[in-house]
Amino acid sequence: MAGNQKFPSDLLFVIGLVILTDIFVLIPVLSESFIRTVLGLPLVLFLPGYALVALLFPANNGLEGIERAALSVGMSVATVPLIGLVLNNTSFGIREMPLLASLSLLIILTCAAAYVRRRQLPEDKAFGVSFKASAHSLLVEILGKPESSTEKILRVFLAISVMALVGSLAYVSIIPHEQEPFTEFYILGPDKTANNYTTEYIQGDSGTVIIGVVNHEHRTVNYTMDVRLENRSLALPENLKNIQLEDNTTLEEPLEITPSFEGENMELQFLLFNDTEKDVPYRDLRLWINVTEEA
Repeated sequence: MAGNQKFPSDLLFVIGLVILTDIFVLIPVLSESFIRTVLGLPLVLFLPGYALVALLFPANNGLEGIERAALSVGMSVATVPLIGLVLNNTSFGIREMPLLASLSLLIILTCAAAYVRRRQLPEDKAFGVSFKASAHSLLVEILGKPESSTEKILRVFLAISVMALVGSLAYVSIIPHEQEPFTEFYILGPDKTANNYTTEYIQGDSGTVIIGVVNHEHRTVNYTMDVRLENRSLALPENLKNIQLEDNTTLEEPLEITPSFEGENMELQFLLFNDTEKDVPYRDLRLWINVTEEA
């Protein structure tokens, strides 16, 4: 069956699916729906690649339907990380809205370019899928008619591989998996950024760091903290010496460091212990500081 240039059913269907997915993501009432996940999977795993394949292979004598499907998945898996890499180097970052907008724009523009390329071909040479066809003829049109038993086996194997990949990714995305328990432990400078730490001290003067602890252990945890300068413990306020955090809660508190002796390139350790192994640090951080004698 020849492609229909006047009504590119497959490209319009792809664009319609993109718009529908955008609606389910952007509208708050619909964004909590299970349908959002169902629509989001093809937006990431299939549609970008399908649009690119349609652009690169506009003729119906290049790839058969099942090969187009397999190549669409492969190109989507390769394209989406590249979009993420580009976004990561912009002020937008890898966030839901910028990623959704980028994917949607890419797919719609690529489908439009694919349609232009198909229009440049004779009607009987351009690839297309007519959804008005009967179920049997549509299946033959999409999958093609294998010419040999070997080709049949290869097509079946390719189809199973694509279905296994999509099914595995769908399972990982849809079925909730409990995250491995862990604790975040970090120190920030006085301006609450991961730099500008005070590393040059005059003996008797103080510097401030921000202590951060985030509990992702799926339970309430009693932590203890120790701060050591060259293995000598420093005095700590009670709220940092003994810390109780419920699951998914964060503690950020300033800590004033006052070195009591001088030295160069001295190790300042921040040790966090949990309530299961009190003798071995659960998390540890280090700074190297210089302390000079008062002029």
